[in-house]
Amino acid sequence: MPASTIVRHSLHESLVAPLREMILQGELQPGDKVPEEQLCERFGVSRTPIREALKVLAAEGVLQILPHRGAIVARITEEQIEELFPIMASLERLAGMLACARASDADIARVRTLHDAMMGHFEKDEEAEYLRHNRLIHEAFFAIAGNATLSAYYQQILTRIHACRFVVRKSRYHWAAAVEEHKAMIEALEARDAPRLGALMERHVTGTTAGIARAFIERSQAAKRREAEERADADKPPSPRAGRLAALRDS
Repeated sequence: MPASTIVRHSLHESLVAPLREMILQGELQPGDKVPEEQLCERFGVSRTPIREALKVLAAEGVLQILPHRGAIVARITEEQIEELFPIMASLERLAGMLACARASDADIARVRTLHDAMMGHFEKDEEAEYLRHNRLIHEAFFAIAGNATLSAYYQQILTRIHACRFVVRKSRYHWAAAVEEHKAMIEALEARDAPRLGALMERHVTGTTAGIARAFIERSQAAKRREAEERADADKPPSPRAGRLAALRDS
């Protein structure tokens, strides 16, 4: 990891934001163990402020601190989809409506530029850059809305569900659906149709984004089952018949 030393004031508080950004950028994935030693080297600090910062993120639900294992990035669950996605959808709806009311022509042009770039990455099947621009577009709506409290709530929930929105690979079906929804959203913004944009952004989260999250959970669970089956197979003693066949081959 590259070195980037942090000035030592309110040290563990200064560490929370960059650690959260590492999760938002997908540098740390759900289920990953947080590499404390590497983080100490990266930020030029001891383990104590790192661990204090991890406790803050654990209190937000971003991390889980496990006995004798340290901190891991929290995995998304079906219960969290039911709990968090309706809240995120409501925040997005409000941000869209406020953005329509407050956006300048320059703001709308900036979002259009991001949208067109995102579409170009979709056409080229460049998913990482598509996801990055996707996140920038959603953040732009909140910035244009001009409500600091709304943006703070958005960032707090986003950190907990980031992987399902702006990191994980999507199926072609979900990706195509998201693209069509974004086309409708930019058209609503340019028309300054606040009710329509708000409704589109809300459905975007409760529909396509929630579907992506559920597919992500299903893939993760399937991978765990495969790993468990492979471990079980590896631990099985060879059958007597297999042993006799092996002896015959070696004789």
